[in-house]
Amino acid sequence: MPQLDTSTWFTVIFSMLLTLFILFQLKISKHHYPENPATKLIKTSSKHIPWENKWTKIYLPHSLPPL
Repeated sequence: MPQLDTSTWFTVIFSMLLTLFILFQLKISKHHYPENPATKLIKTSSKHIPWENKWTKIYLPHSLPPL
């Protein structure tokens, strides 16, 4: 049975990684990012929620008085 020749694997893997790196660099360099992004004004809605200003107690079965 012939042996698997692994002598060229380093060259193949290294050239593949180098090619991928160059391709991604070229792809990223074509993007145009805004230099000074304007801040967005976010409107805060002031809806009245009934439980906003109230204190509510959660009754757990252990906090109820014994029957």
